[in-house]
Amino acid sequence: MELTEAIRSRRMVRSFAADPIDSEAVDGILQAALRAPSAGNTRGVAWLILEGPETASYWEHATDDAWRAAYERYPGMSRAPVIALSLCSPTAYVERYGEPDKVTSGLGPDRGGEAAWPVPYWWGDAAFSTMLVLLGATAAGLGAAFLGVFRGEAALLEALGVPGGWRLFGAVLLGRPDGQDRPSPSLGRSPDAGAGVVHRSRW
Repeated sequence: MELTEAIRSRRMVRSFAADPIDSEAVDGILQAALRAPSAGNTRGVAWLILEGPETASYWEHATDDAWRAAYERYPGMSRAPVIALSLCSPTAYVERYGEPDKVTSGLGPDRGGEAAWPVPYWWGDAAFSTMLVLLGATAAGLGAAFLGVFRGEAALLEALGVPGGWRLFGAVLLGRPDGQDRPSPSLGRSPDAGAGVVHRSRW
């Protein structure tokens, strides 16, 4: 599938078949994601892949009983055979921007650390890499959904043995759509809502 077609056809899938997917396909998607832009060539983004029964750890720590009982899409999402966790290291970026070729940025460890960054590049780089995973899944004929993680981050990372200093940007569910997904209510928003327009020369 060509890039323009993957961009045009990509959408979030929230109901999956439980069938496992080929590990080579997953590896290919993740290898492409590691080609995402990296500020200062820091390479402070990593992926942690959970497959099959391992995915239960994500749902256990990143959700709770009340959410799972109330959210009607949970059963379909929980069948995703792969969950890819997008991680980033703020420390790696702070240290990189304290090196001689970046020190004039004023963003190194002796200039206030993470708090000195008006735009934290680690989140941007994690987002770039995540977008490539979403597009790669579409190009591979798979379904994908991005989930923000609003609870349980520390407990999840500890359970998975992630070293200190890493942050969780979000999770990508990967699998084959089961055909039972329903359109998101968000698609009903007016096309005039938000600011998704292009301006030239002036706003």
